Amino acid sequence: MSVILKAEHLSKKYGKGDNAVTALNDVSLEVEKGEFVAIVGRSGSGKSTLLHILGAMDRPDEGSLTVDGEDVFSMNDDKLAAYRRSKVGFVFQFFNLLPVMTARENILVPLALDSKQPDNEYLAQLAEAMGISDRLDHYPHQLSGGQQQRTAIARAMIAKPSVILADEPTGNLDSASGQEILTLLKSSIKQFGQTLILITHDHTVAQTADRIITISDGMLI
Repeated sequence: MSVILKAEHLSKKYGKGDNAVTALNDVSLEVEKGEFVAIVGRSGSGKSTLLHILGAMDRPDEGSLTVDGEDVFSMNDDKLAAYRRSKVGFVFQFFNLLPVMTARENILVPLALDSKQPDNEYLAQLAEAMGISDRLDHYPHQLSGGQQQRTAIARAMIAKPSVILADEPTGNLDSASGQEILTLLKSSIKQFGQTLILITHDHTVAQTADRIITISDGMLI
C-alpha cells in the first residue's frame, strides 16, 4: 500500500510568552491509502488541533504535511480552500447540515462550491450504502440523528477526497446509533476505497480502527 498522508514534525502553540500553550509538539505521522486510523486522546490532548492541521483548517507553526503527493502548506489561502473542498472530507460531531437544504442538496454542497456537476450514479451508490435513498428529499429536521450523520458522511465522500477526517462522529448519538455509524463508516471506506482518520476520546470507538494512535500533551505515544 502507498502512503497517502505524511505529516512531519508538526508543532503548534497558542498564545505568547508565559501564556503560551503547546497544542502539538513535534508530531510525525504516516497514513496509508485505504487505512482507518483512530487517534485517541483526552480533552486538551491536542487531537482536535492535529485534525484541524491535517484538514488544512489551521496552519502549523512548524512542520510539513503532504497529502496525495501535494505539499499542503506551500499553497496560498485560495488554493488551500480549494484543497479542503476537493481533497478532504469532513465529518463532525454535530453534523453541520444546512437546515434549508434537503439531504440531497447537503450532500452535493462540496461539488456546488467548486461548480462541479454531480455524478448521479455515485450519489445513488452513496445514498444506498448509507441507507438514506428514501430520505434524500427530506430536510434535516425531518431526519433522525443517525440519518443526519449518514447524510454528513455521504457529503464527506461525494467529491471522492483523498482523506476523510472524522471528529467524534458518534459523540452526538445514542450508543445504538453510534455503533451503526461506526460500522457504516468502516464498511463504506472499504467499499469506496477511502482513507479515514478519526479522532475520539472513546477507546471503544477506537477499537473499530485498523490502527490506534494515542495523543497526550500534544505528542503521539
